[in-house]
Amino acid sequence: MGMLSLPGFLSCGKKKDFSLSNEKDAHTSDSDENSDRGNWSNKADYLLSMVGYAVGLGNVWRFPYLTYQNGGGAFLIPYTLMLALAGLPLFFMECSLGQFASLGPISIWRILPLFQGVGVTMVIISTFVAIYYNVIVAYALYYLFASFQKVLPWSDCFSWADEFCSKTRLVNDCNATLGEEIIHANYSFIASNNLTCINDTINYKPVQFPSEQYWNKVALQRSSGLDETGNIVWYLALCLLLSWMIVGAALFKGIKSSGKVVYFTALFPYVILLILLVRGATLEGALDGIEYYIGKQSNITKLMEAEVWKDAATQIFYSLSVAWGGLVALSSYNKFHNNCYSDAIFVCVTNCLTSVFAGFAIFSVLGHMAFVLKRPVSEVVDSGFDLAFVAYPEALSKLPVSPLWSFLFFFMLLLLGLDSQFATIETLTTTIQDIYPKMMKKLRIPITLGVCVLLFFLGLICVTQAGIYWVNLIDHFCAGWGILFAAVLEIIGIVYIYGGNRFIADIEMMIGKKSCFFWMWWRMCWFFITPVLLVAILVWSLVTFSAPTYGSVPYPTWGTAVGWCMIIFCVIWIPIVAVVKILKAEGNIFQRIASCCRPTANWGPYLECHRGERYSHVVTPKKEKEHEIPTVSGFTYIRE
Repeated sequence: MGMLSLPGFLSCGKKKDFSLSNEKDAHTSDSDENSDRGNWSNKADYLLSMVGYAVGLGNVWRFPYLTYQNGGGAFLIPYTLMLALAGLPLFFMECSLGQFASLGPISIWRILPLFQGVGVTMVIISTFVAIYYNVIVAYALYYLFASFQKVLPWSDCFSWADEFCSKTRLVNDCNATLGEEIIHANYSFIASNNLTCINDTINYKPVQFPSEQYWNKVALQRSSGLDETGNIVWYLALCLLLSWMIVGAALFKGIKSSGKVVYFTALFPYVILLILLVRGATLEGALDGIEYYIGKQSNITKLMEAEVWKDAATQIFYSLSVAWGGLVALSSYNKFHNNCYSDAIFVCVTNCLTSVFAGFAIFSVLGHMAFVLKRPVSEVVDSGFDLAFVAYPEALSKLPVSPLWSFLFFFMLLLLGLDSQFATIETLTTTIQDIYPKMMKKLRIPITLGVCVLLFFLGLICVTQAGIYWVNLIDHFCAGWGILFAAVLEIIGIVYIYGGNRFIADIEMMIGKKSCFFWMWWRMCWFFITPVLLVAILVWSLVTFSAPTYGSVPYPTWGTAVGWCMIIFCVIWIPIVAVVKILKAEGNIFQRIASCCRPTANWGPYLECHRGERYSHVVTPKKEKEHEIPTVSGFTYIRE
C-alpha cells in the first residue's frame, strides 16, 4: 500500500528542490506557497468552502425536527455540550492534520501506516454519500423547476390525486349530545341533525395532503418497495445530470474555481433564510410554530432521557462532517502557518448557529400552516424528506405569491446541497492527486469530469421508481456506523499511538506556542472525553439497531443484507490494509507491528522550510534517488 503516498517534498516559495513536472495546471498559481499542490487563493475561499461543506441539507430539515422532538429549546443544552465535547475537538484535529502535512485523507496516514485503511474507509464512504447526496440535489432541482408555474402543482388535488387526497382534515365520526344522551355516529348524521362533536372524540378519515401525494405519485413515481425497481424517472435523471454538470463545472480547476463559486453557494442561502424568516414571522400562527420549536413548550425533563443526548451527539457529529475525509482534504490546501484553531472555532459555531436560525425560518411557516388547517404543529411536521418535500412545500403553497416562496426555498436547498457536494468531490480528487500527482497535474479536468460522469451513472438506480428506497438505504448504513468507527480509530491512533503531546507539538509548529492552560481542554477531550463519547454513540447505535424502513414501508431481507454488505465493504479496508502493511514489514510479528505504528520517514511538513529541527530528518526526493531503500511499510528511508 506504499503506492498510496506521495514522496515529494518542496522548499518554500518558487524555488523547488524537486518538481513533479515542469508544467503548471490551473490548480496552482505563482503566488502559492506550495507550488506543487497549490493553495487556497485566500482565507475567505477556504472558510466559505468549509462552511459550505459543514452546512448542508441536514441543517434545514434534521436539526429543527430533532429540536422539537427532544424538548424544544431544552435540546440546545445537550447540543451545545456535544459541540464542545465531541464535534469541535474532532474538527480541530482533522483541520490541523490536513494542514500540517498538506496531504489528503489517505496519504495523511503516513503518520500511522497501520491505520491507513481508516483513510480508505473515509474516501469510500464519501463516494457512497456523493452518489445519493446529488440525487437529493436533483430533487431540489425538480421542485425548483416545478415552481415556475402560476399555480404550484402540489397546491391542490389535481388529476394525479386519488380519493384520499384532501387539503383539509375530514371528520369520519365522533360523539355528540342528542337530548340527554351521548351518541356515537358518523359525521354526515351529526351534520344533518345540526349536532356538535364533543372535543377529543373526533375521528378523522385517513387523508393525504396534495403535497404528499405529489411527492410520491408525481415527483418520485414511487413504487411499492425496493423489490419493484420500475423504470428510470426520466425528468429526475435529467435533473441528476444537470446537478453533476454544475459540480463538474465548479471543480474543473480544483480549489481555484470551487473557491470562487462558494462565495455565492455558501452565502446566498443565508439571504434566502432571512427572507423566509421575515416572511414567516409576519404570518398568522407563526408564533405558535416558533413556540413549539423553541419556546414555552420546551420540556427540560427530556434531558433525563439518554435518547436526547444520543440525538444531540449524532447531529453534531454528522452536521460538522468530521471523519468523512473532507476536512483533511480541504485543509491540506492551507498555507502552513494558517491559524487552523480559529478557523475550526469559526466554522463550528457558524454551522450550529445556522441550524438554530434555520429552525426559526422553518417553524414560523409551519406554525402558519397549522393555523390555517386548525391542527397542532406536531401534526404537520415530520422528519427528513417529508419536512423538506411535503410539509414545508404544503405550507408555502398556502401563501400569497406562493411560486416565489417555493422558488426561494428550493433554490436555497439546491445551494446548500451543491457546496457540500463540491467539498465531497474535492475529497475524491485530492485523494487521486496524492496517489497519482503527475497524472493529475496533466489531466485534472478530464479526471474530475470522469469522476462526475462515473458517479452519475452509479446514481441512476436512485432515480428509478424505487430510487427513494435506495437513497434511504445508503444513508441509513453508509452514513452511520462506518463514519463512527473510522472516527474512533482516528482519534485513538493519533492520540494514543502517534502521541497526543507529539501531535500538539506539531500544531504549535503551525500556530505558535500555546500555554499549558490553553491545551488543557483539548487534552481532556482528545485523551478521554471524545473517544468515550464516540464509543458510547457507536455501541448505542448498534444496540438499538432496527431494520430500515421508508415511512411505513419495510425493506425486504435482501435489501437489509445489501445495506450490511455496503457498510462491510466500507470498513473492511481497515483490517485489510493493516494486514498488508504488517506482511510487508520485516522481523518477527511484534517488530512488524511496531514498525507499522511509527510514522514513515517522509512524514512531516510538506515544504522543507517548515520542517525545522524536529523534522530535519525527513526524506527529500533528491535523497530518495541517491539512497533509495525499500522499507517494510512501503516507504523510503535514508541510510545514514
